[in-house]
Amino acid sequence: MIEEFLQYLTTVKRYSPLTIRNYRHDVENFLAWFGTTDTEFDPRRISTEDIREWIVYRTETAHLNAASMNRELSSLRSLFRYLLRTGRMDKDILQPIRAMKTSRRIPSFVPTTRMAGILDKIETDTPDNTFSQRRDSLIVLLFYSCGIRLAELVSINRDDFSGDYSSLKVRGKGDKERIVPILPLVREKIIAYLEEIKRQNICKSSEKALFLTKEGRRISRSSVYRTVKVQLQAGGVQGKTSPHVLRHTFATELLNNGADMREIQELLGHASLQATQVYTHNSITKLQEVYAKAHPRGQQGEKEK
Repeated sequence: MIEEFLQYLTTVKRYSPLTIRNYRHDVENFLAWFGTTDTEFDPRRISTEDIREWIVYRTETAHLNAASMNRELSSLRSLFRYLLRTGRMDKDILQPIRAMKTSRRIPSFVPTTRMAGILDKIETDTPDNTFSQRRDSLIVLLFYSCGIRLAELVSINRDDFSGDYSSLKVRGKGDKERIVPILPLVREKIIAYLEEIKRQNICKSSEKALFLTKEGRRISRSSVYRTVKVQLQAGGVQGKTSPHVLRHTFATELLNNGADMREIQELLGHASLQATQVYTHNSITKLQEVYAKAHPRGQQGEKEK
């Protein structure tokens, strides 16, 4: 029954392998706690009170925070709604259970001045640069200039670009596609990188990936993560140094420079505007500066200092 549910998520909902792995982990954890297995699982024996007891058990023994608990609850909601839809249950036992309240975290991002120094180094290309150096620089540049996710970057194929490399087709969550524009500077870097692949004959004949290892295979998520961490730390970035920080930086830069929230939502591939609105918190300082310069009373205050 569980395997059938996971197959439904894969083929119908088109969830990513990582999401499927998380759903499997959450559901199997719940079944183990309930004292049953997939073959013995009878969903009609489970009640809303069982779910509430499981929430208490997970938060107390695993010390889960609200966000992690809500993610596990989401997995169970999907399972039991699937069982309800396929006739294995008579009612949605999770309907009375509300998600736990979470504190709204402000996304980390790289300040403009710090990012400028990193980009100056990346944009300086010399004949001495190795294939790995050109690839790693382009990885950071694409994250920063396109705002794509880690999984999206790793899955890019060379034929996902338009003919003139001015735009990129990105496959996001739920296998949804969106088109992201490519800046002229980034376009030049992509073309130079592809020429380097061809010159060194790095790519395997059947491999379509844009980002490759030196052996010609698609680069892994962990390698990309390490690459970004090394590049950002070398640039003096303190705190978080993940690919997602560059995605946050992309969104924050756009918002600070006057981009419309709906446009940012489309570029990021967010399903709802609410997910994009979190970046308004990062922009409050910028808005205060603009307000002080533009408002008559703000200008008067500056003159009186």
